[in-house]
Amino acid sequence: MHDTAKITCPFCQALNPEAHRFCQQCRAILPKRYLYALGKRIETLREGELLADRYLIAGGGEAPSHDDRGGDSQGFGLASLKHNRIVLDTKPGLPPEFPSDIPSPISPYLRLFPYRIHVPQVFGVATLEKKGKSEEIWLLEQAPIYKERQQRKTQVKPQLLPELTRVWQSASPLRQLNWLWQIATLWQPFSSEGVASSLLCPNLLRVEGGLVRLLQLQLDRSTPALSDLGALWQQWVEGANPIVAEFLAQLCQHLIEGQLSGDRLVAQLDLALTNCGKTLERNYQIVTRTDKGPSRQRNEDARYPNSDTPNSFQFSPQNSELKQASNVAINTPLAIVCDGIGGHEGGMVASNLAVETIQQQLHHVRNDNSWQAETLSTTLEMAICAANDQISQRNDAEQRQQRQRMGTTVVMALAYGHEIYITHVGDSRAYWITRSGCHQVTLDDDVASREVRLGYSVYREALQQIGSGSLVQALGMGSSMNLHPTVQRFVVDEDCIFLLCSDGLSDSDRVEQFWEDEILPVLDGKIDLTVAAARLIEIGNTLNGHDNVTVALVRCRVNHLAETPGSKLWSLGKSSLVSNTQTPTGGVSGKAQSASTRIKTRLLLAPRRPRSLLPLLLGIGLLLGLGSAIAYLLVPELATKVNSLIFNPSPAPSTEASETATPASFDTGSFILVKSSAESGSGQIRDLVLFPQPVAAAQISATVTGKKIVPAGSILQVLSKQSTPGQDVWLRLKVCSLAKTASGQTTVPSTPHQSLQHQLPVKKNPTATNLSPPPEGEPTGAKNETRPLQAGEIGWIKEGDLTSFALPTSTVTPARQGKCSPGSG
Repeated sequence: MHDTAKITCPFCQALNPEAHRFCQQCRAILPKRYLYALGKRIETLREGELLADRYLIAGGGEAPSHDDRGGDSQGFGLASLKHNRIVLDTKPGLPPEFPSDIPSPISPYLRLFPYRIHVPQVFGVATLEKKGKSEEIWLLEQAPIYKERQQRKTQVKPQLLPELTRVWQSASPLRQLNWLWQIATLWQPFSSEGVASSLLCPNLLRVEGGLVRLLQLQLDRSTPALSDLGALWQQWVEGANPIVAEFLAQLCQHLIEGQLSGDRLVAQLDLALTNCGKTLERNYQIVTRTDKGPSRQRNEDARYPNSDTPNSFQFSPQNSELKQASNVAINTPLAIVCDGIGGHEGGMVASNLAVETIQQQLHHVRNDNSWQAETLSTTLEMAICAANDQISQRNDAEQRQQRQRMGTTVVMALAYGHEIYITHVGDSRAYWITRSGCHQVTLDDDVASREVRLGYSVYREALQQIGSGSLVQALGMGSSMNLHPTVQRFVVDEDCIFLLCSDGLSDSDRVEQFWEDEILPVLDGKIDLTVAAARLIEIGNTLNGHDNVTVALVRCRVNHLAETPGSKLWSLGKSSLVSNTQTPTGGVSGKAQSASTRIKTRLLLAPRRPRSLLPLLLGIGLLLGLGSAIAYLLVPELATKVNSLIFNPSPAPSTEASETATPASFDTGSFILVKSSAESGSGQIRDLVLFPQPVAAAQISATVTGKKIVPAGSILQVLSKQSTPGQDVWLRLKVCSLAKTASGQTTVPSTPHQSLQHQLPVKKNPTATNLSPPPEGEPTGAKNETRPLQAGEIGWIKEGDLTSFALPTSTVTPARQGKCSPGSG
């Protein structure tokens, strides 16, 4: 620490020693902002000097211990990585200097903003004036810098977090796999931004507990390949835990030989994590609190569980079941926080409606290791979309327009297996607290964040703009077709707490200021979780006080059980190491698996200030036109062919569908929307038929009494499955509701899926036998005649036949569930 260093208080402007936590004049908390500096000449400054009369050179850097594999554009490469790169902001109340333009080595930091839990972010620039020369020094915040804990008696000099390779050998098998998994999930987005070589540089790969963090980014000199990643990881096999070593060796070999794509790599590591996660027992405790605050007349926030009583869960992989010690509606650890938007009690209605709908949508999720990551991620997204549709329909029914529409933000955490799933829309946040640090894991859906993701501005500059905090999406504002929930998953390999909160607490960086005092002691057993929740509410009310305050704390305690032999870890994944075009074990495609492990990029990444291409396109068009005219006049053969094309039009394209619908998987308890009828090869309309019992294939076309036609727009629910002696799978279904017009004709229901039948291709020639028309020559009204179908009836349909006519759906409103809704009988 520096005895001469003085930090200016942002509130009273008093000067304070660096060692002080509180301002000695106004007693406000002094922000300690340590930054990492990039630039060729930053190493010319000595420890204790000031950069730009503001940033104190704190030292604590370290020289590179490995050769770099990246570029050194504009002095940002590893060639300049030396001592004295950690600086302390002595004027934290002032905005930094912002760049006039974004150079190419800096642009990836902005576009990778959604990955800021791994990637440091640009704080601003500082001009270094020395010996008549000036240079821009780029400053990174949220860099992997270890800072002293407030509880420590002695002061600790800030320093860089350790390299992954230096702590690799002492890590647990689950943590080693976790680090590899994080690197694998970063490969695709880093490759898209031309900085994948950063993941091949051991000096840049730092770790904070179970979290991989990059020291800085490096531009690729050439396009790196996954074989390079395999070669790097191969060096780590010797120090790997025996449980992991064989698996890692085989994985590296397949990478080097080019047998794995990025998606397949992630899928393989997911399989290994799932198997290795069976060595852990996890205990969850959930506490929620809410308060209207001192300045609001009503509370427009909502929460789940809606009780001040703690809820506890225990999951033991050996028993493959979750022991629930609390009386809550959902039998898996789930917490939800919603912040309502809209006056006249609209926000309160929207937030409570969102919580109720999400709870209903996730009621069937069980922590029994039967869910794949992609399936669960999709289920969470659909639950959010269902809540959005409920609020939007309410707005439409009440004829609310624009700012009158009620809406809500949402953030929720669901624990499943060895992971925590975080889903959010809006600016309600989730924080991940471990003994190593506190990190905001959600990215606000606001204008400022959008500007950064597009590469237009650094975050601190975007915050200075008018309307920077305006939301770009929230529930209830429109159709779910335009809603993009973000689902992330985090491997839990140590004790931790996830904090979900509305902006009544998170505003003004209150979580960053108080997490060490109010949340960290919970992990050490010094403070009860309920006490911590109450204290956070008090902090939001007393230090912010402008809004409702709602918090949810999800605590996870990890207990290590007996470890499995290393051979089993590899044998699980070895059978599924197939070609890149095949689907990994578990039915999750590589593309789908990759999508579930990356934060969604919902906006097209555009250049900073794109120039108009109209003059260039006009010029190209003019040249092509002149060239074509000259060729037409000078080459007779070409003129003949052109004339034949113009005066002999091509035959009309075939109307036959070029694609077929993807077969669906119908799970027990799932809902199905009947989307259309189909045509036979002779042009006859084939109807979907519900039989009273499973029928042998040879008997389906024969006379069967009691069969009924299922009209388009009907909602069905799968009750069970049964195989016949002929190995056909039949589904036992219940008719939840029928869609009819005022005249009694069946029609597609007016739901969020109304247009799906026009978007999805339909098979023109289904081969399903129970879709066939009556046998030729059988008169109308014979014994084979079908009878009217009623809601609530139960029957059977062959699974193969259903795929041509129906679409699985999880966004079924209670009204559309009809006879299948809870309590309907």
